[in-house]
Amino acid sequence: MTIANLWNRGVALAFAVAVLWPGTGMAADTLSSGDTAWILTSTALVLFMTLPGLALFYAGLVRASSVLSVLMHCFAICCVASILWLAVGYSLAFGDGGGANAVVGGLGKAFLAGIGPDTLSGTIPETVFFAFQMTFAIITPALIVGAYPERVKFSAVLFFSAVWLIVVYAPVTHWVWGGGWLADMGVMDFAGGIVVHVTAGISALVFAKMIGGRRGFPDQIRPPHHPGITMIGAAMLWVGWFGFNAGSALAADGNAGMAMVVTHISAAAASLTWAAVEWIKFGKPSLIGIVTGMVAGLATITPASGFVGPVGALIIGVAAGIVCQWMTTWIKQTIKIDDSLDVFAVHGVGGALGTVMVSFLATSMFQGLGLAEGMTIGKQLGVQLIGIGAVAAWSAFASYVIIKIAGAMFGLRVPDEEEIEGLDITSHGERGYDL
Repeated sequence: MTIANLWNRGVALAFAVAVLWPGTGMAADTLSSGDTAWILTSTALVLFMTLPGLALFYAGLVRASSVLSVLMHCFAICCVASILWLAVGYSLAFGDGGGANAVVGGLGKAFLAGIGPDTLSGTIPETVFFAFQMTFAIITPALIVGAYPERVKFSAVLFFSAVWLIVVYAPVTHWVWGGGWLADMGVMDFAGGIVVHVTAGISALVFAKMIGGRRGFPDQIRPPHHPGITMIGAAMLWVGWFGFNAGSALAADGNAGMAMVVTHISAAAASLTWAAVEWIKFGKPSLIGIVTGMVAGLATITPASGFVGPVGALIIGVAAGIVCQWMTTWIKQTIKIDDSLDVFAVHGVGGALGTVMVSFLATSMFQGLGLAEGMTIGKQLGVQLIGIGAVAAWSAFASYVIIKIAGAMFGLRVPDEEEIEGLDITSHGERGYDL
């Protein structure tokens, strides 16, 4: 056999190995059972955040006469968002979109057209990726429920949530995660600081302003009727958030492990910081305060969870506990907006804060994984601010228009007598407590 023949056979063998052998650089995407199992688990964890986690967290914060209405809002939004995500939401967020690809995806994947059980998205089935992203689309409009409890019409909730998902959430998701214009700029949002928390927080503030405060706001608001239920819901949120952040690695790997660690550390640090601030200001730390601090820590670490290390997580948690706690008071007492369950102060401000802080906490100085090649802290900060500003502006404008339409079609607010009696019996014909 000549040297030339040996060389040709060697090249052919090397090519075959490169193409067919899993894990080589030239190999096509192959299914990873480990990654798939983890994202299936994460999908269940993120749905657990909404049902029952967020539902119970919010339910304990309202009056006893409106507890079922909050549970109803969260549950109904879950159902509506699931159907809309299948119909058009997923395609608008992650479809190709032709020439408009930088702004919104197309309808090529509507109703999962062309996607079967063997269709892959990276190393997992695309059906699993679809389901995982669907749980994000469920919880984001559900977060806004905290802006308008005890006084909103159920028809307005359904209309607003459905249209908002299509007009606000799906395009913003495409901008950041679907290959849109913010992704091209290099924005860093690992698990939804911009996509989930800024969109929901800004929209909640607009809704709260437009619907007006609860009766007696701000001086005669009744306290949460059951802090214990709120704590149970908060605990479920904490557990579910591991799927939210660590699942966003889309793989069962070290990146997911670090995301889980920093998520937990930030939540713990923010909880203790919030409680300490209350202790200093009011002389007593409250259960509502410490669990709200936890949620603030989780929201703030979310955009940074795949980029920072434990030191960065501690810094983010402490910052969240201080800044978000101050904002809850400022929103209600200074600018007099009854964002009833502090959606903007906790989620909007927390998500934006974490999005800004990742610009420098992602550097090796703070145990971070580093910025993208060619990026400096200053450049990255500029990109992050553009992302926050653009998404906040679109969320505010679109929400204002949707709410105006909802008000014209259904009315936003129940009559005074129904608000006094409570939405449970007047809107749903049931009572949460038989007392």
